[in-house]
Amino acid sequence: MRKKTLLAAAALVFALTACTGHSDGHEAHDGHGDTHEAHGDTHHYGEIVMTAQQVRDGGIATETARRGGFRNVIRVGGELQATAEGEHTIVATADGIVTYTDGAANEGAQLRAGQTVATISARHLQDGDPVEKARIAYETAKGEYERAAVLYDRHVISATEYEGLRERCETTRLAYHALAPRHTANGTAVTAPAGGYVKSRMARQWAYVSVGDPLLVVTQTRRLQLRAELPERLAGKMRGVTSANFRCAGDTTTYRLATLNGRLVSYGRSRTDNTFYIPVTFEFDNIGSFIAGAFVEVFLLADVRDGVIAVPNTALTEEQGIHYIYIRKTATKTEAVFEKREVTPGATDGTRTEILSGLKGGEEVVTRGAVHVKLAAVTAVPEGHTH
Repeated sequence: MRKKTLLAAAALVFALTACTGHSDGHEAHDGHGDTHEAHGDTHHYGEIVMTAQQVRDGGIATETARRGGFRNVIRVGGELQATAEGEHTIVATADGIVTYTDGAANEGAQLRAGQTVATISARHLQDGDPVEKARIAYETAKGEYERAAVLYDRHVISATEYEGLRERCETTRLAYHALAPRHTANGTAVTAPAGGYVKSRMARQWAYVSVGDPLLVVTQTRRLQLRAELPERLAGKMRGVTSANFRCAGDTTTYRLATLNGRLVSYGRSRTDNTFYIPVTFEFDNIGSFIAGAFVEVFLLADVRDGVIAVPNTALTEEQGIHYIYIRKTATKTEAVFEKREVTPGATDGTRTEILSGLKGGEEVVTRGAVHVKLAAVTAVPEGHTH
């Protein structure tokens, strides 16, 4: 009996000891929770803390969100085209085989005014060299006219016959003198009447051409046209359009006609043939490396709407179809605190995007370096959590 009493007492002591140790463990855990709670009072859950050095290295910049004017946007496709005044065609000046000079016929090649771009020769053809034929015809007509002048003074031939020979002599002279200055050992030279860039080659190397056949189309790219294709169903909104922005295919940069000395030239009063689109044409200075014929995305800018909050496109990030921005909540000399915010974007003019919800006026929005804030949110480890 005494033995059973001793065993029961030992079991009671063991149980009390275990409970005390478990209680201590809970206190230690609660102490850890107090530490975590104290840390949370400094930086709340979901906040992104970056040091001042990280902010500088990331080139992070912000702007204050404010309500203001934002233009209605019609997003369409378009094409860059050369202006009518800035494009001309170089044509063949003789019949024969065309031979282009080295590099002159390559698309994009730069030409100078007066530069020889090709020679045309018929030396080895059945009809022979046209320059030589013109010289022979002129000299023959000149000799006949000089003999006729003597006979006319002697009243041997009539005035009608004399005038006919004089006219033939003058005609052949003009034809020969038109070809002679461009005649070389290799044939008749074809020169560029004005400088520019080769847009397209119309005749192949060593092809037979006749007088007046197009050889090269040359464009001067100082001014270009932006031709936007407006769907017929949106024709009623055209009257408010006065300018546009555009973005070239494969390029993330959006160009504003307002900064390129651009202007609205015309818009169609009827749709183009066999399509449901109405052409809208702008003209602007080509200060960049724009290429005539390139397809572009166009943002037609119409009437202004007031009371709209808009942010630069660089402020938006996207994850699985959901758009976010980053708000700078506080900033000191040592650190800055940001918040990730889901927003609903609206229309965009290619440079700025309307924010329909998720952003209030007066908040500081990260407009440059948002990707660095996003990376900081992914890689950040809360203070004191090193495991």
